[in-house]
Amino acid sequence: MQKILIPVLFFISTLAFAQNDKTFTNENKIYLPNIKTVLCYNSNKEQSLPVIMLNSSETITFSFDDLLAGTQNYWYTIEHCTAEWETSKISSIDYLGSFNDDRIINYRYSSNTARKYTHYEISLPNTQIQPKIGGNYVLKVYLDGDKNKPVISQRFYILDSQVAVAAEVNNSMQVENRNYKQKINFTINHAFPIPNPYQDIKAVVMQNFNANTIQVNTKPSFVRPNQLVYNDLNTNDFWGDNEFRKFDTRSLRYKADNVKDIYRDNQSVNVMLFQDAARTVGAFANQYDENGNFFIRNTDGRDDKTEAEYMSVLFTLNAPAPGPNGDAYVVGRFNNYTMSNENKLLYDANRKQFYGNVILKQGLYDYEFAWFNKDTRVMETKPFEGAFFQTENSYQIFVYYRRPGARWDTLIGYTNLSNKVTDRR
Repeated sequence: MQKILIPVLFFISTLAFAQNDKTFTNENKIYLPNIKTVLCYNSNKEQSLPVIMLNSSETITFSFDDLLAGTQNYWYTIEHCTAEWETSKISSIDYLGSFNDDRIINYRYSSNTARKYTHYEISLPNTQIQPKIGGNYVLKVYLDGDKNKPVISQRFYILDSQVAVAAEVNNSMQVENRNYKQKINFTINHAFPIPNPYQDIKAVVMQNFNANTIQVNTKPSFVRPNQLVYNDLNTNDFWGDNEFRKFDTRSLRYKADNVKDIYRDNQSVNVMLFQDAARTVGAFANQYDENGNFFIRNTDGRDDKTEAEYMSVLFTLNAPAPGPNGDAYVVGRFNNYTMSNENKLLYDANRKQFYGNVILKQGLYDYEFAWFNKDTRVMETKPFEGAFFQTENSYQIFVYYRRPGARWDTLIGYTNLSNKVTDRR
């Protein structure tokens, strides 16, 4: 009897909750529960950061799935934002050299899948939407041409490269944190005069493309000829966290990495992962991960985009609650490290166990567990994952410049680095 009850509890669909929020925000957000697997990346490399050069041949690939299937009337537009992701107070004429919006007409229906869905995809810039200045942008998708019916908001970047950024990862300079935190020092090399770098330049540092980790630098430690140095002892310290956990569902014909069981019928696919344990004690264990990323894959079919199955994935964490007033979540780039009812975990106090189902598309996933303290309003992974300086993380540095008299912030520099590899544009 027990073998029957567990799958029944586990396979409850999480589609039917949450109503549409009628207000757009300038963050990565999904407003409808039927929208899944939002991807946005530089088309040159799958799941790379959505950063492209201004006036180049590079493009942004943006896609998503609609689990309602059929065909919907989705429209989209883009908006220019400040370095702090507030809507820029400029006209669309200032940042667009084309139309203001367009309908998404590139879509395909799923095939050979238990759960039907429609896959939508666009590429930017295109003949209809053409940004003409560098900076932060938000792509906004809405239903029936009505911006009061938001569907998705997604951040991306247009780089007007004018400076070079040199950066390195070091131990924290705070003695008590040297084994747990990583410090980023960087230098901006520029070939043009910057009259007031304390007012005109902002440098944003982010870990693993996680917006929750953003640190904004407005004051360089040193101003040298053609150089701005940022190496203050008390800034740009990040918890090293731990290597991401992962699971592999590229095939549903066998149980791959971290998959305990697969239940499949004509209506749904359900995947049970092995139970996880907290990693706050013990030595650091190095393992290869994708720094929180995920990849849609289906080795059982021919087309990852339309033949990959949707699965209800059961996550289980064996750990006591870190505090009396908080909630646990499973997070990764697959949900933009955000907190929602979809990725919130239930807690069984008797078993000291967290568990929850998340609907995901077939593929490879990195994930970790985070705790939101309702008293401090802080979300962190340290209570479940620990923190180690040795952890391999990626860091993104964005440099913004507002010229004297200008009305917007331009992204003039960018670099993506890790403890091991640096990738500069």
